Amino acid sequence: MIFMEERHQKITDRIQQNGKITIAEIVQEYGISDESARRDLRLLEQKGICKRTHGGAILLQPVNVRPPVNRDFESMPVFDNYKAIACQAARMIRENETIYLTGGSLGYLMVPSLPRDISYTVVVNSVDIGKELRNFENIEVYLTGGKMRQSGSLVDSLATEFVGRIHFDLCFITGAGLTASFGLSNGTDETAAFQRAVIRNSRRKCLLMPGAKIGLDSFIKVCEPDVFDFLITDWDCAEDQIAALEEKIATVIVAGDAK
Repeated sequence: MIFMEERHQKITDRIQQNGKITIAEIVQEYGISDESARRDLRLLEQKGICKRTHGGAILLQPVNVRPPVNRDFESMPVFDNYKAIACQAARMIRENETIYLTGGSLGYLMVPSLPRDISYTVVVNSVDIGKELRNFENIEVYLTGGKMRQSGSLVDSLATEFVGRIHFDLCFITGAGLTASFGLSNGTDETAAFQRAVIRNSRRKCLLMPGAKIGLDSFIKVCEPDVFDFLITDWDCAEDQIAALEEKIATVIVAGDAK
Protein backbone atom coordinates (compact mmCIF):
# COMPACT_ATOMS: atom_id res chain seq x y z
CA MET A 1 0.00 0.00 0.00
CA ILE A 2 1.28 3.49 -0.87
CA PHE A 3 0.36 6.88 0.58
CA MET A 4 -2.05 9.10 -1.32
CA GLU A 5 0.66 11.67 -2.12
CA GLU A 6 2.84 8.98 -3.68
CA ARG A 7 -0.12 7.64 -5.66
CA HIS A 8 -0.88 11.12 -6.95
CA GLN A 9 2.72 11.50 -8.10
CA LYS A 10 2.64 8.18 -9.92
CA ILE A 11 -0.68 9.10 -11.58
CA THR A 12 0.82 12.46 -12.59
CA ASP A 13 3.86 10.73 -14.07
CA ARG A 14 1.61 8.38 -16.08
CA ILE A 15 -0.46 11.27 -17.45
CA GLN A 16 2.64 13.23 -18.44
CA GLN A 17 4.17 10.19 -20.11
CA ASN A 18 1.10 8.88 -21.97
CA GLY A 19 -1.00 12.03 -22.24
CA LYS A 20 -3.94 10.35 -20.46
CA ILE A 21 -5.04 7.83 -17.86
CA THR A 22 -8.32 5.99 -17.29
CA ILE A 23 -10.28 5.34 -14.11
CA ALA A 24 -9.98 1.61 -14.81
CA GLU A 25 -6.17 1.85 -14.94
CA ILE A 26 -6.02 3.65 -11.59
CA VAL A 27 -8.39 1.16 -9.95
CA GLN A 28 -6.42 -1.82 -11.25
CA GLU A 29 -2.98 -0.35 -10.53
CA TYR A 30 -3.62 0.84 -6.96
CA GLY A 31 -6.50 -1.33 -5.76
CA ILE A 32 -8.80 1.56 -4.92
CA SER A 33 -12.47 2.19 -5.68
CA ASP A 34 -13.84 4.11 -8.67
CA GLU A 35 -14.92 6.86 -6.28
CA SER A 36 -11.41 7.19 -4.85
CA ALA A 37 -9.87 7.24 -8.34
CA ARG A 38 -12.24 10.02 -9.40
CA ARG A 39 -11.39 11.96 -6.25
CA ASP A 40 -7.67 11.65 -7.04
CA LEU A 41 -8.22 13.04 -10.52
CA ARG A 42 -10.41 15.85 -9.19
CA LEU A 43 -7.62 16.91 -6.82
CA LEU A 44 -5.01 16.72 -9.59
CA GLU A 45 -7.27 18.79 -11.86
CA GLN A 46 -7.51 21.45 -9.16
CA LYS A 47 -3.70 21.61 -9.15
CA GLY A 48 -3.70 22.23 -12.92
CA ILE A 49 -2.05 18.90 -13.76
CA CYS A 50 -4.80 17.38 -15.90
CA LYS A 51 -8.33 17.74 -17.27
CA ARG A 52 -10.94 15.18 -16.23
CA THR A 53 -12.87 13.24 -18.88
CA HIS A 54 -15.77 10.78 -18.79
CA GLY A 55 -13.39 7.84 -18.40
CA GLY A 56 -10.35 9.35 -16.70
CA ALA A 57 -8.14 12.39 -17.34
CA ILE A 58 -5.97 13.93 -20.05
CA LEU A 59 -2.86 16.09 -19.98
CA LEU A 60 -3.37 19.84 -20.21
CA GLN A 61 -1.84 21.26 -23.40
CA PRO A 62 -0.26 24.70 -23.95
CA VAL A 63 -2.38 27.24 -25.84
CA ASN A 64 -0.19 27.72 -28.90
CA VAL A 65 -0.15 24.12 -30.16
CA ARG A 66 0.63 23.83 -33.87
CA PRO A 67 0.39 20.77 -36.10
CA PRO A 68 3.63 19.00 -37.07
CA VAL A 69 5.42 20.71 -39.94
CA ASN A 70 6.03 17.48 -41.84
CA ARG A 71 2.94 15.32 -41.29
CA ASP A 72 3.37 11.69 -42.42
CA PHE A 73 -0.09 10.15 -42.60
CA GLU A 74 1.16 6.71 -43.62
CA SER A 75 3.33 6.21 -40.53
CA MET A 76 1.23 8.04 -37.92
CA PRO A 77 -0.27 5.96 -35.09
CA VAL A 78 -3.99 5.24 -35.51
CA PHE A 79 -5.81 5.56 -32.20
CA ASP A 80 -9.12 3.76 -31.67
CA ASN A 81 -10.93 6.98 -30.75
CA TYR A 82 -9.77 8.79 -33.92
CA LYS A 83 -10.84 5.83 -36.04
CA ALA A 84 -14.25 5.74 -34.33
CA ILE A 85 -14.82 9.46 -35.04
CA ALA A 86 -13.75 9.03 -38.68
CA CYS A 87 -16.05 6.05 -39.27
CA GLN A 88 -19.01 7.83 -37.67
CA ALA A 89 -18.43 10.94 -39.79
CA ALA A 90 -18.26 9.04 -43.09
CA ARG A 91 -21.78 7.72 -42.52
CA MET A 92 -23.19 11.24 -42.85
CA ILE A 93 -22.41 11.59 -46.56
CA ARG A 94 -25.37 11.47 -48.95
CA GLU A 95 -25.64 10.87 -52.67
CA ASN A 96 -24.83 13.78 -55.03
CA GLU A 97 -23.60 16.02 -52.21
CA THR A 98 -20.57 18.29 -52.37
CA ILE A 99 -18.35 17.65 -49.35
CA TYR A 100 -15.45 19.52 -47.81
CA LEU A 101 -13.14 16.96 -46.19
CA THR A 102 -10.72 18.27 -43.58
CA GLY A 103 -7.06 18.05 -44.56
CA GLY A 104 -6.07 16.90 -41.07
CA SER A 105 -5.43 13.40 -39.77
CA LEU A 106 -9.15 12.73 -39.25
CA GLY A 107 -9.78 13.46 -42.92
CA TYR A 108 -7.12 10.94 -43.88
CA LEU A 109 -8.64 8.36 -41.51
CA MET A 110 -12.07 8.90 -43.07
CA VAL A 111 -10.87 7.78 -46.51
CA PRO A 112 -11.23 3.98 -45.99
CA SER A 113 -14.79 4.49 -44.69
CA LEU A 114 -16.00 6.86 -47.42
CA PRO A 115 -19.06 5.50 -49.32
CA ARG A 116 -18.25 3.69 -52.54
CA ASP A 117 -21.83 2.91 -53.63
CA ILE A 118 -23.03 6.48 -54.24
CA SER A 119 -21.77 9.42 -56.32
CA TYR A 120 -20.65 12.67 -54.70
CA THR A 121 -18.01 15.41 -54.90
CA VAL A 122 -15.16 15.94 -52.44
CA VAL A 123 -13.13 19.13 -52.04
CA VAL A 124 -9.95 18.74 -50.03
CA ASN A 125 -6.95 20.94 -49.22
CA SER A 126 -4.42 18.14 -48.73
CA VAL A 127 -2.35 16.68 -51.56
CA ASP A 128 -1.86 13.46 -49.58
CA ILE A 129 -5.60 12.91 -49.12
CA GLY A 130 -6.20 13.88 -52.75
CA LYS A 131 -3.78 11.16 -53.79
CA GLU A 132 -5.71 8.58 -51.75
CA LEU A 133 -8.99 9.63 -53.39
CA ARG A 134 -7.73 8.89 -56.91
CA ASN A 135 -8.84 5.26 -56.48
CA PHE A 136 -12.51 6.19 -55.92
CA GLU A 137 -14.37 5.91 -59.23
CA ASN A 138 -17.58 7.20 -57.64
CA ILE A 139 -16.08 10.49 -56.39
CA GLU A 140 -15.24 13.71 -58.22
CA VAL A 141 -12.27 15.28 -56.45
CA TYR A 142 -11.25 18.95 -56.32
CA LEU A 143 -8.00 20.14 -54.76
CA THR A 144 -7.79 23.72 -53.54
CA GLY A 145 -5.08 25.87 -55.05
CA GLY A 146 -2.46 27.73 -53.09
CA LYS A 147 0.99 27.30 -51.56
CA MET A 148 1.63 23.83 -50.19
CA ARG A 149 2.97 23.54 -46.67
CA GLN A 150 5.51 20.87 -45.76
CA SER A 151 2.58 19.03 -44.17
CA GLY A 152 0.95 18.77 -47.61
CA SER A 153 -1.96 21.10 -46.73
CA LEU A 154 -3.03 24.28 -48.51
CA VAL A 155 -4.63 27.04 -46.40
CA ASP A 156 -3.23 30.32 -47.75
CA SER A 157 -5.24 33.19 -49.29
CA LEU A 158 -5.46 31.44 -52.68
CA ALA A 159 -6.94 28.31 -51.05
CA THR A 160 -9.35 30.48 -49.06
CA GLU A 161 -10.47 32.26 -52.24
CA PHE A 162 -11.01 28.87 -53.93
CA VAL A 163 -13.36 27.50 -51.26
CA GLY A 164 -15.08 30.88 -51.07
CA ARG A 165 -16.51 30.19 -54.54
CA ILE A 166 -17.97 26.76 -53.70
CA HIS A 167 -21.23 25.78 -52.00
CA PHE A 168 -20.86 22.75 -49.73
CA ASP A 169 -23.73 20.51 -48.72
CA LEU A 170 -21.63 19.22 -45.83
CA CYS A 171 -18.27 20.17 -44.35
CA PHE A 172 -16.08 18.24 -41.94
CA ILE A 173 -13.98 20.58 -39.80
CA THR A 174 -11.48 19.87 -37.04
CA GLY A 175 -9.19 22.01 -34.92
CA ALA A 176 -6.72 22.29 -32.06
CA GLY A 177 -9.18 23.16 -29.31
CA LEU A 178 -12.86 23.49 -28.44
CA THR A 179 -14.63 25.00 -25.45
CA ALA A 180 -18.20 26.11 -24.91
CA SER A 181 -17.04 29.61 -23.95
CA PHE A 182 -14.33 30.34 -26.57
CA GLY A 183 -15.52 28.06 -29.36
CA LEU A 184 -13.40 26.33 -31.99
CA SER A 185 -9.78 27.46 -32.15
CA ASN A 186 -6.68 26.64 -34.14
CA GLY A 187 -2.94 27.23 -34.19
CA THR A 188 -2.58 29.70 -37.09
CA ASP A 189 -4.55 32.64 -38.47
CA GLU A 190 -4.27 31.24 -42.01
CA THR A 191 -5.98 28.01 -41.01
CA ALA A 192 -8.69 29.85 -39.08
CA ALA A 193 -9.47 32.15 -42.03
CA PHE A 194 -9.62 29.19 -44.43
CA GLN A 195 -11.98 27.29 -42.13
CA ARG A 196 -14.27 30.30 -41.72
CA ALA A 197 -14.66 30.47 -45.50
CA VAL A 198 -15.61 26.79 -45.68
CA ILE A 199 -18.05 27.05 -42.78
CA ARG A 200 -19.68 30.17 -44.22
CA ASN A 201 -20.45 28.35 -47.48
CA SER A 202 -21.69 25.07 -45.96
CA ARG A 203 -25.31 24.02 -45.49
CA ARG A 204 -24.55 21.32 -42.90
CA LYS A 205 -21.53 21.74 -40.66
CA CYS A 206 -19.93 18.86 -38.76
CA LEU A 207 -17.15 19.35 -36.22
CA LEU A 208 -14.79 16.41 -35.59
CA MET A 209 -12.98 16.79 -32.27
CA PRO A 210 -11.10 14.10 -30.32
CA GLY A 211 -12.02 14.31 -26.66
CA ALA A 212 -8.47 15.25 -25.68
CA LYS A 213 -8.92 18.58 -27.51
CA ILE A 214 -12.25 19.44 -25.87
CA GLY A 215 -11.83 21.80 -22.93
CA LEU A 216 -8.73 23.39 -24.48
CA ASP A 217 -8.33 26.78 -26.17
CA SER A 218 -5.75 27.18 -28.93
CA PHE A 219 -4.19 30.36 -30.33
CA ILE A 220 -6.77 31.73 -32.80
CA LYS A 221 -10.55 31.59 -32.53
CA VAL A 222 -12.29 30.19 -35.61
CA CYS A 223 -15.96 30.51 -34.63
CA GLU A 224 -18.58 29.99 -31.94
CA PRO A 225 -19.59 26.38 -31.22
CA ASP A 226 -23.24 26.99 -32.11
CA VAL A 227 -22.21 27.48 -35.75
CA PHE A 228 -22.05 23.68 -36.04
CA ASP A 229 -24.99 21.34 -36.54
CA PHE A 230 -23.06 18.27 -35.38
CA LEU A 231 -20.16 17.50 -33.05
CA ILE A 232 -18.59 14.04 -33.22
CA THR A 233 -16.21 13.30 -30.37
CA ASP A 234 -15.15 10.30 -28.27
CA TRP A 235 -15.06 8.95 -24.73
CA ASP A 236 -12.18 11.24 -23.68
CA CYS A 237 -14.31 14.40 -23.83
CA ALA A 238 -13.91 16.67 -20.78
CA GLU A 239 -16.69 16.25 -18.22
CA ASP A 240 -17.20 19.96 -17.59
CA GLN A 241 -17.36 20.82 -21.30
CA ILE A 242 -19.50 18.21 -23.02
CA ALA A 243 -22.70 19.19 -21.16
CA ALA A 244 -22.14 22.85 -21.98
CA LEU A 245 -21.50 22.03 -25.65
CA GLU A 246 -24.73 20.04 -25.80
CA GLU A 247 -26.51 23.31 -24.99
CA LYS A 248 -24.92 25.01 -28.01
CA ILE A 249 -24.65 22.31 -30.70
CA ALA A 250 -27.84 20.62 -31.94
CA THR A 251 -26.43 17.09 -32.13
CA VAL A 252 -23.48 15.77 -30.10
CA ILE A 253 -22.35 12.25 -30.91
CA VAL A 254 -19.88 10.29 -28.75
CA ALA A 255 -18.39 7.68 -31.08
CA GLY A 256 -17.29 4.24 -29.87
CA ASP A 257 -16.86 2.92 -26.35
CA ALA A 258 -14.30 3.71 -23.69
CA LYS A 259 -11.41 1.24 -23.45
